[in-house]
Amino acid sequence: MAVNKQPIAKKCRSFEISPAVMGYSNKKSTRNPGGNTRRRKVSEYGAQLKEKQKVKFVYGILEKQFHHYFLKASNMRGITGDNMLRLLELRLDNVVYRLGFAKTRRQARQIVVHGHIRVNGQKVDIPSYQVKVDDVITLRKRSEEIEMFKGLREGTTVLTPKWLSFDAANLTGKVVALPAREDIDLQLQENMIVEYYSR
Repeated sequence: MAVNKQPIAKKCRSFEISPAVMGYSNKKSTRNPGGNTRRRKVSEYGAQLKEKQKVKFVYGILEKQFHHYFLKASNMRGITGDNMLRLLELRLDNVVYRLGFAKTRRQARQIVVHGHIRVNGQKVDIPSYQVKVDDVITLRKRSEEIEMFKGLREGTTVLTPKWLSFDAANLTGKVVALPAREDIDLQLQENMIVEYYSR
């Protein structure tokens, strides 16, 4: 399985996004602090490519899989860009991150792969698994005693988006609706990604 090992702080700086979007509160890039003040003008193609790379980086997926999401989104009803972001948000690793089981999407991916997550009572260890409305996400019984999950039950505040609900006492999350574009806290122009693939 291919794994994205790009440096977080450096990439956040190049994409002009806060490391907090990735779940990192104290990441900093100390390399070249002044930066290059003389930047070349970015072409339309370059801007489209950057938007695509930014979304791939945030969700931690590679080109082949990302292109698959675009093709799937373009065959769905509605706006292709919104459909694509919705598909990415409904990935199991992203839902695990949004529910607060993990501090970052990379950690969420690892939690899923290691078999800690149950969807509707069934073990699912595929990070790209697409959850649906009314799906219930829980932890494996043995996993509930792991220190990192105990904190959730002991009152750690988890800010979940409105399309998810989280019961801290039972460490249970539920998909209550499909995510809308305004629920996705990413500053990007998804229409540029659609234009990039439509060239």
